[in-house]
Amino acid sequence: METRKVQVTGGSTYTVSIPKGWANENDVEAGSEVEFYPDGDSLLLSPRSEAERTEGTLDITDLEERELTRAVMTMYVSGFDVIALEGSKITTEQRSTIREATQSLVGLEVLEETRDRVVIRDLLDSSELSIHNAVTRMRLISTSMLEDALSALRELDDDLARDVIQRDDDLDRLWMVVSRIFRSTLRTPKAAEELGLPREVCFDYHSSARQLERIGDHATKIAHLTLNIEEPLPEEVLDAIGDLHEEAEDVIDTAMDALFESDSDAATRLANDAREHVRDIDDRVRQIDELLRDLDPARAQLLGLVVDSVLRSADYGGNVAETALQKAAPTPFP
Repeated sequence: METRKVQVTGGSTYTVSIPKGWANENDVEAGSEVEFYPDGDSLLLSPRSEAERTEGTLDITDLEERELTRAVMTMYVSGFDVIALEGSKITTEQRSTIREATQSLVGLEVLEETRDRVVIRDLLDSSELSIHNAVTRMRLISTSMLEDALSALRELDDDLARDVIQRDDDLDRLWMVVSRIFRSTLRTPKAAEELGLPREVCFDYHSSARQLERIGDHATKIAHLTLNIEEPLPEEVLDAIGDLHEEAEDVIDTAMDALFESDSDAATRLANDAREHVRDIDDRVRQIDELLRDLDPARAQLLGLVVDSVLRSADYGGNVAETALQKAAPTPFP
């Protein structure tokens, strides 16, 4: 840390010098323009940057299938606008994997292909993306997935179960978008300014989006379990699981309402209601466990997994409520 004294020039203008080492490292010299971004009681200084698209290059010679997919996703989330994948000779299998990974991410398309190079470009303008809208969409998809997964279980509807499984891809795409936006706000204050949200709020949205993505995973798990059931399940148990789902859904919705609530007192009240409700759900789970003891071990184990997924979904809603409480809490800034 270095300190500088604020001086007055011309009788009314405050000036302060910047460290020479920092200026040299960032190509700032006499006549250069810099950008200032107010952030609470801080003022962030950044070299003025042109609107250039950032390009990243990755050697994929030894990467196949899942590792290659993960590499593309990592480059995307890291914020690269142009991703150049290079190798001594890119195989047909690698090209297929790259196309699948590209199609699974929002805004990407293959721009160029040669024998040893594939270039992917992000066509979206990051300044037009809304992390609030993305999280809102994730909320709708994840809760509808959980509801439909349990409907498929009750009716043994394999088509509906498969539809739930497919929707998980949509949820994952949005999760990647939220992660990409959030990481961009960490790299530069300009990204947060374009979003119109403080970086702390972006962090809260990112944390909550992770919980919604996990709820979608559990809905997908229930859908997969449904595909392995052939005989109808006991109506009494299904009704109990349905009641459990209603309570879990109430926790998730109340927590998300708290997260999006701009009034701190109202947000705190909603978040605390959601947290209290999570504790009440444990009693209902114990009641369902008693019902499962009367079933044969295989069916009891399967339904136990379903109950666990619904309970975990409620817990994730509770995590969102914790985040909403932190978001609503007073800040240490004056």
